[in-house]
Amino acid sequence: MLKATSAHQTKTNSGLPIGILLLLALAAGAMFSLALAPYYLYPIAIISPMVLYALLTAKNDGRRAFWLGQFYGFGTWAVGAFWLYTSIHEYGGIPNYLALMMIGAMAFIMGLFHGVMSWVFVRFLGRQPLAFAGLWVLQEWLKTWLLTGFPWLFVGYAFTEVTWLNGLAPITGVFGLSFLAVLFGAATIELFRHRGGYMAIAGLLAIATSIISYVAPAWTKPTGDKLQVSLVQGNIPQDLKWLAEYRLESLNIYAKLTQSEWGRDVVIWPEAAVPIFQDEIAPLLAEIYNHAHASGSSWITGIPYREEGRLYNGVMSFDDKVGVYRKQNLVPFGEYIPFSGLLNILPNLPGLPEPFSKGDANQAPLSIKNKAAGVAICYEVAYPDTTRQNAKNSDFLLTVSNDAWFGTSAGPLQHLQMVQMRSLENGRWFVRATNNGVTAIINEKGQVVSSLPQFVPAVLRGEVLGFVGSTPYAILGHYPILVVSVLLILLSGVVRLTANHSSSREKHYTANGVRD
Repeated sequence: MLKATSAHQTKTNSGLPIGILLLLALAAGAMFSLALAPYYLYPIAIISPMVLYALLTAKNDGRRAFWLGQFYGFGTWAVGAFWLYTSIHEYGGIPNYLALMMIGAMAFIMGLFHGVMSWVFVRFLGRQPLAFAGLWVLQEWLKTWLLTGFPWLFVGYAFTEVTWLNGLAPITGVFGLSFLAVLFGAATIELFRHRGGYMAIAGLLAIATSIISYVAPAWTKPTGDKLQVSLVQGNIPQDLKWLAEYRLESLNIYAKLTQSEWGRDVVIWPEAAVPIFQDEIAPLLAEIYNHAHASGSSWITGIPYREEGRLYNGVMSFDDKVGVYRKQNLVPFGEYIPFSGLLNILPNLPGLPEPFSKGDANQAPLSIKNKAAGVAICYEVAYPDTTRQNAKNSDFLLTVSNDAWFGTSAGPLQHLQMVQMRSLENGRWFVRATNNGVTAIINEKGQVVSSLPQFVPAVLRGEVLGFVGSTPYAILGHYPILVVSVLLILLSGVVRLTANHSSSREKHYTANGVRD
């Protein structure tokens, strides 16, 4: 089945100028975001990579392949992550033209993942669907850690709410869904080329996944315990949130919204709802804690945390005892400056703001009403492995966020979709408290049980179920699908080398007149 295409066979040319082919790649990447929230047109997650595969397998030139992939990646990120423009221009105060240039630079850099992937695929591999799907998974995984990572816009997220496919998520995680979707699209191209074997493989995998989605065992089970939760959404304007003169008003807004919620099991405020370091506001925290404790409630809030001279983006829980979670995956240029040590040696450079420090890996869950809550702060919920580690020994999961930076764009809705995928992967309910939306409660199947509308101050009341047990993904992580992907890539490379060697030997025999 893994059959390399000879050089003579792959020198097919559509007859279209390279400029048209590059525009097709750009358009295929640009349309990808329609597969994700808030559009949910999940078939596009198959069609978009399928177009890139068709373009790559019609050429045998590595340089052209790189630029086809680069244009595809540029389109994907320029459109799919354009929500960054809101934070850069509207809240960062960057001029319009410069903000657009920064978006373009980001899209070009992130596009390199697809550019290099495409070059490797055409230059070194046998140009068939299994290797293409394996490479796709590998470049998505690289985005979770290379240069601190930007794990966004994965193909698998498009299938978060596709119930006949998402049963694969608790087994392989989001990467397994990406592999299946990309393989299916590429195999469709081969079907039109009368190489239906790949479609048979993809079809069998899709059928198997559908069966798994319906008949797989319940990997995790409810404990029978429930918590009454109140998620407080303050809707604090981002341009006012960190102003010293507005801090008291922010706290008053949250206090008023919370007045009617004391007495419920848990009251949760979002990321940095308290916009002051805990050591500067200790008496007020103690007062709120005492009030919560007297009413029988536990209180959780996002708050900047200072400890031993280090600053953290933190979550504090006030139960029978005080607990702290410190954010592990920090936002570059937002919470820290990459290579700041090098920048500090430059002359005449203004002093850089003091950065947040990275929290320790494998922090223990917070204890809430004798239940264990695995925590993720804002952006780090996009990191599958971080959430997987934090979910260990937890009854439920909790994330706090502030997506006011991104206004009415698709960013907050894409963010929510990732939280849904993390619930699926780990078989846990997820409680999501945000400043301005989307505040939601999500069950272990990744389904939104209840939510608040965006951009209004409100409180979401609900119940959260505790779960025990582990999904296969929670135990093994993404390593099985990565191993499969790497093996397919290596096997394809070996087949390509063998085919090239055989072709060279055949030419040698023919040139010397020894072939029958």
